Amino acid sequence: VQLQASGGGLVQAGGSLRLSCAASGSRVRINDMNWHRQAPGKQRELVAGISSSGSTNYGDSVKGRFTISRDNAKNTVYLQMNNLKPEDTAVYYCEADYIDPAPVVGRVWGQGTQVTVSS
Repeated sequence: VQLQASGGGLVQAGGSLRLSCAASGSRVRINDMNWHRQAPGKQRELVAGISSSGSTNYGDSVKGRFTISRDNAKNTVYLQMNNLKPEDTAVYYCEADYIDPAPVVGRVWGQGTQVTVSS
């Protein structure tokens, strides 16, 4: 299973960005999908998560501004980020939990995409 993230970039404070992350892999079932971020000098933190049934959870710092969604048919998770703030600047990573046909339960991370918010 591999994850390919895209959609990062440079935006002014108050602007919006949409991140995407697509999972590829034959005959795997994707369960929870999550977005994490890591700013320079800080620990990686959970931004938002979504289960296969659509239940969501958010970090306190992004509630009301970010929305996570997914398209199960495409094994893709999205993160819509509105009203961005300079403190949202970080590398954003997608992560997915999966079950393969063995069955083996695993976790995979994407390569990270840079989000920079200028003041």
